[in-house]
Amino acid sequence: MPAQRYPDLDLPTPLDHSARLRDMATGLPSAPGVYIFHGEEGALPLYIGKSVNLRSRVLSHLRNPDEANLLRQTRRISHIRTAGEIGALLLEASLIKQQQPLLNQKLRRNRQLCSWRWAHDQLEVVYSKDVNFATEPSLYGLYASRHAAIEGLHQLADQHRLCYGALGLEKLKEGRACFRASIALCAGVCRGDESAEAHGQRLFSSLEGLRVACWPYPGAIGLTERFEDLCQVHVVRNWCYLGSVSDLSQASSLDEMAAGFDADGYKILCRPVLSGSAHITLLGPTNQGETV
Repeated sequence: MPAQRYPDLDLPTPLDHSARLRDMATGLPSAPGVYIFHGEEGALPLYIGKSVNLRSRVLSHLRNPDEANLLRQTRRISHIRTAGEIGALLLEASLIKQQQPLLNQKLRRNRQLCSWRWAHDQLEVVYSKDVNFATEPSLYGLYASRHAAIEGLHQLADQHRLCYGALGLEKLKEGRACFRASIALCAGVCRGDESAEAHGQRLFSSLEGLRVACWPYPGAIGLTERFEDLCQVHVVRNWCYLGSVSDLSQASSLDEMAAGFDADGYKILCRPVLSGSAHITLLGPTNQGETV
């Protein structure tokens, strides 16, 4: 119903709505952090995001016509500053899992991860509930389900002309080659066109890009970031983010927390940790404060 027919309701006009959100956005700092769009009081958050420049990122939401539904429902915007991009990524993933915002999809739920493991001269699907993905060698790929893992291996086989039969993806009849060999999609290990060794070498070469890196430290680490006046130490063990503190002396309390393998933490931390680009300090009673 038109608002002008009921002046006592004092409904906000679209202009009022837009101006109110813009005022909130322009009040945010031009600094790294996480921002939260809130709806009605007491309800789940609408959306959680991160940026290296909070003000600029939130203002970009306001200029995006595809996000009109989010903006119509927003009543306030809050933020948490971080000392860098890594901290923003880690905090965003953690808050999304904890608070289950309505419009975030990708990171909302902890999934039962699975991976391919090479064991006993064959690939097998293993699950994070049974195997410690942080320390288990010879794992390839991180998948949300067995179906996704099998689909991923099919795609790998198609890209590298690997044999479905040799991979255990297809049961071959005695003395018969697979159908894909007849149309040159398989290099023909199933009919003797190539040796099992050559097929295996090509398989391992193609799997290498999917290898899950083992946690490279004996225990927890503190990864330090700084931005202007803010310093944070992100405590991580087994690729799992345990939280952030302002000083290394406070890290021991977080190191006592359980630390199961976390796929989001792995994807965020793998490059900076393994490349040596991050400022890392070993934690624990025997190496407290040792920088690597």
